[in-house]
Amino acid sequence: MTTVSGTETDARGAAELLEQATSVTVVCHVNPDADALGSALALGTALRRRGTPVQVAFADPAETPESLRTLPGGDLLVAPGEVSHEVDVLVVVDCGSAGRMGALRDRMSGAREVLVVDHHVSNARFGSINLVDGAAESTTVLVCEVLDAWGVPLDRDLAHCLYAGLVTDTASFRWARPATHELAARLLATGIDPVDVSRPLMDTHPFGWLGMLASVLGSAGLHREAAGGLGLAHAVVRCSDREGMRAEETESVVDLVRTASEAEVAAVLKEGPPRQWSVSLRAKSVVDVSAVAALLGGGGHRRSAGYTARGSSEDVLAALRTALG
Repeated sequence: MTTVSGTETDARGAAELLEQATSVTVVCHVNPDADALGSALALGTALRRRGTPVQVAFADPAETPESLRTLPGGDLLVAPGEVSHEVDVLVVVDCGSAGRMGALRDRMSGAREVLVVDHHVSNARFGSINLVDGAAESTTVLVCEVLDAWGVPLDRDLAHCLYAGLVTDTASFRWARPATHELAARLLATGIDPVDVSRPLMDTHPFGWLGMLASVLGSAGLHREAAGGLGLAHAVVRCSDREGMRAEETESVVDLVRTASEAEVAAVLKEGPPRQWSVSLRAKSVVDVSAVAALLGGGGHRRSAGYTARGSSEDVLAALRTALG
């Protein structure tokens, strides 16, 4: 296939590229979630079975998040410092921009081709070849299409990785098309147990998480006039709240805030270094939070997006309300 810089491709084109690759590195974004790591490990597993030398990696954190350690193929993961500087094909999964690769961004320069596989509407098409579909519910949906085009049969290990991304990025199939349910049925037909896949991803937290929620949700706020009168519910997670908590516990807060019936939009501000914040946004149906996040330097999906900001929590909330209109 032709590999002109910035080429758009489909699943078959991506499969042809991987079939011809002499070595592959698969990189997902920093602080990977189930969709990112599930996509990377599914591709890595398929490549290894084909006899292709392959590495899978993410730049940060230093260890795989605990909730993702049940994903098959974890032995493919290598530390960032061990990732080859030169590779035939670098595959970047679930990253809307090169910056999301963190310290592994520099590995792009040593790759003959960079294949981006992603479902973020805001994707910057930063690869030499891009398989991007903003209508896909998860990146694992696109990876499954590549595996199908490649003729890779689905088994329990591959299905586990793919289902993990599918169930989390659709919020347990609340945001899913009929075809997505059909894919889920196909994955379940391999023999995976949906409860066993989902429980460590969404339903398992340490007891201390309950205390964190009591503190954070107790100070939640509601701005009924925000977003054109559709409402904004928000909460702030400070460093003191996060002490002893995993990233999984912090990330779970926004899905509780979004249940407020008076608000179309939910936002959770997570404190990092002094006066720096990671902001998670969720919308129920009307507001496109990816567009809001883009205005503030971030990106994401129509109903799920995020960005980083500096200043006091009051400053960050004020800027968000302005962006919401």
